[in-house]
Amino acid sequence: MKVSLIQLTSVLDYKKNLEKLEELLQVAKDNHSKMAFLPECFYSLSDGTGPTPYLVSNNNEHYKNIQNLAKRFDLYLIGGSAATESEKGILNRAYNFSPQGEDLGHYDKRYLFSCDIVRDGKRKKVDEGDIYTRGQKEKLIDVDGWKIGLGICFDIRFPELARSYRNQGADILTFSSAFTVPTGQAHWHLLNRARAVENQSYVISSAQWGNHNERVNTFGHSLCVDPWGDILCDNGEAQNVMTATLSKERIQEVRQSVIMG
Repeated sequence: MKVSLIQLTSVLDYKKNLEKLEELLQVAKDNHSKMAFLPECFYSLSDGTGPTPYLVSNNNEHYKNIQNLAKRFDLYLIGGSAATESEKGILNRAYNFSPQGEDLGHYDKRYLFSCDIVRDGKRKKVDEGDIYTRGQKEKLIDVDGWKIGLGICFDIRFPELARSYRNQGADILTFSSAFTVPTGQAHWHLLNRARAVENQSYVISSAQWGNHNERVNTFGHSLCVDPWGDILCDNGEAQNVMTATLSKERIQEVRQSVIMG
């Protein structure tokens, strides 16, 4: 099965993001991909001092814009997140749609990013809890016979979430992301490969890349890692699409080679 990883430099203006996303989804379709994995906050990315004004809510204009992308390009859209308004507060929610526009279920980010890093004499302090409400539930979806465990960015640092999905039969773990440059340089490839090896599953992490605004720069390097820990594709540093081929036979081969129960 072919999958495409979409890497964006999202900005606040959702119309600009949709225009670029449409261009990249056409590439994914031309590559005969069945699924397209989107990054964190792909729809609208704020500067972190407050939420985007373009909040998704049930069946509003923004929700339908995302849903229509799946229908227009005849692709499963998986894992990309958007700031979402709810009774509980603003959630960082990963959306999933079939090529017919069916809502396959959502996941709300459970582990909210917090850091206080000093680099080159400059301090970077971020706490997503200032904007978002923490999600409470795991979400495993079935997409054309593939079980996919959903996570978002900082969730990748918590191996117990990935292990829970593996115990539920996950074939793929996905972490849509917007990793900072310092943490990305230090930990991004390590974390993705570790989650793949520990759980003998594919890990697919589509990411944001580049300079989004005066406050936010992200690392890029969207990754698809196979169950052995081999990197099948790395999007590097650009707005682009990379395509990988997955097989259930590879999962079975790895799990039979190193028996982890």
